[in-house]
Amino acid sequence: MINSSSHHIQDANWLNTPTQDKRGYIEPQTLKELWFHTGTICNLSCPFCLEGSKPGDDRLNKITLDDVKPLVEEALEVGVERFSFTGGEPFVIKDMVKILDYCLDFRPCLVLTNATAPLQKRLDDIKPLLDKKHDLNFRVSFDYHDSKKHDQGRGEGNFEVALQTLGKLNALGFNVSIARQREKEEQVDEVEAAYHNHFKRVGVADNTRIVSFPDFLTPGSIPHVPHITENCMTTYHSQESRDNFMCNFSKMIVKKNGKMRVYACTLVDDDENYDLGSTLKDSMKYRVMMKHHRCYSCFAQGASCSEI
Repeated sequence: MINSSSHHIQDANWLNTPTQDKRGYIEPQTLKELWFHTGTICNLSCPFCLEGSKPGDDRLNKITLDDVKPLVEEALEVGVERFSFTGGEPFVIKDMVKILDYCLDFRPCLVLTNATAPLQKRLDDIKPLLDKKHDLNFRVSFDYHDSKKHDQGRGEGNFEVALQTLGKLNALGFNVSIARQREKEEQVDEVEAAYHNHFKRVGVADNTRIVSFPDFLTPGSIPHVPHITENCMTTYHSQESRDNFMCNFSKMIVKKNGKMRVYACTLVDDDENYDLGSTLKDSMKYRVMMKHHRCYSCFAQGASCSEI
């Protein structure tokens, strides 16, 4: 049975919009993908980071292999098909290679990375993971195809560092994709053709997946976006398209104040209303209300962190 509220939800606008319309929601049907947030510590300090990550940051704590194991075991019990990891920068985490080595015995894994120094230094460590039972995929962040524009946010020279690392991952035999910023009124074909030119330089295939995202803004931002009502969800979305919302088939684990917690989505860990408890089974009891401003990006633009 799906509950519309839980003990931790106290926001008066959780179930209804400020105009008292019933708020739109997703009733999770399954759990195919489990994300782990490795912590908001990062080697870079990008001003636009949707997690506010930077060197030494501890808003979300660093995870360890011991933190991960019990949740992986539960995930296997409930039929999770894939484990995915985001940060921060996952390869700043001491246990990251051990965590992947463990998880790859059970399911394929995806890691989101800036592919700069922390990953470069551990290429020899991750190479043996090619022999694991399941595949390891890497998604590398390239905000813009213009290297100078990219480096304005990520630091001088980091576009080229990430590009060379992308090529090395591909040459080793890992599956790779990239993530980029989506700009208003862009010409998608032209933008992606520019990325393909970079791919050629490092031997990466033209058909490599490119995932684009709007600007999600920094944690705690409260931009004005239209409220999503129940009527919006049924008028502008079919059952099939609602099923494609990430919150229908995935959850994210974050470590806060030393405790592992289940959150509804990879984008809402700055709002305690989306804390769904400490177990995956319990987390499936709750509707996911479309209240966070980032929900509007999923609703209107089809944004999704998943590659499923």
